[in-house]
Amino acid sequence: MKKILPLLLRIVVAIILIQTLRFKFTAHPDSVYIFTKVGLEPYGRIGTGITELIAGILILIPKTAWIGAMLSLGIIGGAIMMHLTKLGIEINNDGGALFITAIVTFALSAIVLWIKRKEVKFF
Repeated sequence: MKKILPLLLRIVVAIILIQTLRFKFTAHPDSVYIFTKVGLEPYGRIGTGITELIAGILILIPKTAWIGAMLSLGIIGGAIMMHLTKLGIEINNDGGALFITAIVTFALSAIVLWIKRKEVKFF
């Protein structure tokens, strides 16, 4: 269980990060709306997508999982702050699904980072 649970957490975070890329990279109307509202369309949308792709890959590789988790915390922390300050919890009548997904991703990334803390040189 000590090996399977951390792997499952890393996979869940990677799936969440990577599955949202199709919305960002295809300029889905909801994604364009969000990034327009925060004043980062189109460069913020594409840059965030690239960064999420990198984080999703890094978190899957055991030796770089802590880097992916830290990167994910930064990205998702920014998303949470945008929800709380500019966007609101609910976007286009989604019932808060994006916000809840961000909270779950943030929490799981924090757990992965905690598990991998001994591998981080500056902790």
